Amino acid sequence: MPNLISLFPNSQAGNPNVLLQGPDAFLNDYLAHNYVQQSAFQGLEKVTVDCESDPLDDLIAALAEASLFSQQKLVLVKNPIFLTGKFPAKYKQQGDRLLEIFSHLDQIDDVIVLVASYEKLDRRKKLTKQVERSFNTVSTAVKSYESGRVMQALVKAEGYRFAGGALDLLMERSDQVLDAALGNYNKLKAISDGQEISWDLVDRNIDLSLDQNVFAILEAALRGDYQEAIDRLDGQLREGTYPLQMVAVFFSQVEFLLCVKVMGQRRRSESEIAKELSAHPYRVKTALKSRAKVGQLKKMLGQLIQLDYRYKSGVYQGSRFLKAFILTC
Repeated sequence: MPNLISLFPNSQAGNPNVLLQGPDAFLNDYLAHNYVQQSAFQGLEKVTVDCESDPLDDLIAALAEASLFSQQKLVLVKNPIFLTGKFPAKYKQQGDRLLEIFSHLDQIDDVIVLVASYEKLDRRKKLTKQVERSFNTVSTAVKSYESGRVMQALVKAEGYRFAGGALDLLMERSDQVLDAALGNYNKLKAISDGQEISWDLVDRNIDLSLDQNVFAILEAALRGDYQEAIDRLDGQLREGTYPLQMVAVFFSQVEFLLCVKVMGQRRRSESEIAKELSAHPYRVKTALKSRAKVGQLKKMLGQLIQLDYRYKSGVYQGSRFLKAFILTC
């Protein structure tokens, strides 16, 4: 089985004790699951402690006590809140004990994996500094424009192949969001006959996301194909999306289109726009191709603000007002 953490920046490659740190919980869990399944750890007893639901004393006991079944054990630590600024002062004694344990990690036979799905850690804390000295810190933070490249590397490492633009379609239908793409990739692996995933398999089994469907509704309305726009809108509403939810997504999409169009008029390149808006280049490229005009988008934003206010205040009920907005695009 490939070791997927090798695809990310490692501070001490070769150190079996690992700190996975980054904001994407789904990605971190995916990497942690892969890591603990490595052949080097097959004979070890597996112990999991979640610091948000289990007492810290359970973690300390797991780290300090010898295994009943083997010489070594692997301790998987989820949500190590003691590495953040939100760690309550009342647990200082447990924090000091953990600091002592991690300061003598070279004297412990066990393997410890910390899964820290946080935007950032409190690096002022002695405990955090010690962990970063003693553990191989794997940075799993992925910028939106890097999601396709990272996904491609993960797929290749696992021995799979997307054929004929299938990976691009997967990323498109996952809104270029890595955790969504990983979830869809797992679904495709489960139904694929082999290691190759075709464009058709993705198309048949991965639906358009809400954001994508809203964009398709807008594009259909902007080119005057109101029947397609209303049909798509009705389909989304049948799936249980509320009109107010749709208004929020429409607002986000129109606002993004407007920003891209304005920056494009200022002769900013696609890469510059993507970087400034922290958006995936594919989304910027698609927005620049839209036939929407700046003045038209400004008008639509004003209409959406009114829709949002009237739906929230209860003046508007049902979908007909949202449909009226579509017919005026």
